[in-house]
Amino acid sequence: MASIFFLTFFTILLSTSHAQLTCTTQKFTNNKLYNHCNDLPHLNSYLHWSLDASKTTLSVAFLAPPATASGWIAWALNPTGDGMAGAQALLAYKASNGSMVVKTYNISSYSSIIEGELGFDVKEKRAEYSDGVMKIFATVVLPEKGVTTVNHVWQVGPSVSEDGIPAKHAFLPANLGAKGRLDLLSGQSSGGVGGGSGTKKRNIHGILNAVSWGVLFPVGIIIARYIRTFPSADPAWFYLHAFCQVSGYAIGVAGWGTGLKLGSDSKGVTYSTHRNIGIALFSLATVQVFALFLRPNKDHKLRFYWNIYHHGIGYAILVLGIINVFKGLDILSPESKWRTSYIVVISTLGAIALLLEVITWIVTLKKKSSKSTKPYDNKQQPLAP
Repeated sequence: MASIFFLTFFTILLSTSHAQLTCTTQKFTNNKLYNHCNDLPHLNSYLHWSLDASKTTLSVAFLAPPATASGWIAWALNPTGDGMAGAQALLAYKASNGSMVVKTYNISSYSSIIEGELGFDVKEKRAEYSDGVMKIFATVVLPEKGVTTVNHVWQVGPSVSEDGIPAKHAFLPANLGAKGRLDLLSGQSSGGVGGGSGTKKRNIHGILNAVSWGVLFPVGIIIARYIRTFPSADPAWFYLHAFCQVSGYAIGVAGWGTGLKLGSDSKGVTYSTHRNIGIALFSLATVQVFALFLRPNKDHKLRFYWNIYHHGIGYAILVLGIINVFKGLDILSPESKWRTSYIVVISTLGAIALLLEVITWIVTLKKKSSKSTKPYDNKQQPLAP
């Protein structure tokens, strides 16, 4: 049973991750075509571009939904580094009269974001807004002749003041990871899914915890609660249950370890609720696994109390595990397909559990009914002469 859920889970993930690029289906109002496009790995953003090597000009179209309806989007080249400091940015937002505005920002440092001329010429710039998505169109003269690879940064923010000053963007992993290196000729980007090493660690952390707390533990609980009611499944149900829980614990410990490493590498960035639930899960699961070695025999007087403790902690892990998977998804802000995939998996498990719950009650009631009629049937037997 566990293997079926794993196959389902990873089939969904693989099928979605190998889907065609979304940007290839996007069209523009002026029917302009670009030579290359990329589905950027963060903030649901897309980039289209064409390089005119003879003129050293780059025509781009950057698309992204702002953080809020009154927010802003920005795309930038960084000739001196791979982050925001030093970036030469184009920022678009909707003005109070409803028109779209594009401004330029030479970001010398994180504390100095001032509107001004860029370090290279911008031949044209304009913006559009439709269906919740803002689009920046621009043609820029590259800072160096013959350049074919560039560092780029993109971002979205929540609001713009009346005097045109953009509010700070969020500092979630998706915002911090919104950067990469573009090969303007091949169309490849080093900022693909997974991004830098920090993003890869976060993705590994998320996958490990989703599989352990979010899939294996629920499967193990379903096996223990429902499969054991069938006499033919004894003792196979116990070994399957133990396998799922111990495997889930081992994978969960690995996920917990990567979380500790991420925390130490990201001082000043704290997700208290996610972290506290993770600590609680690790502690409860550790107690639960060691309880396996302290399990009294079925006829022991302490078995009743052990069952209460074992079941109580098990259901606590189930609830906290699923909650924390969604907390992690909120933090990572991956493409919607990953959240959808997990929702499909956990909903399938819930539907199976509901079906098995009905079947279990039917079986249990039949057994009780059978036992209650036996004394009555015996009384109907005629006495021997």
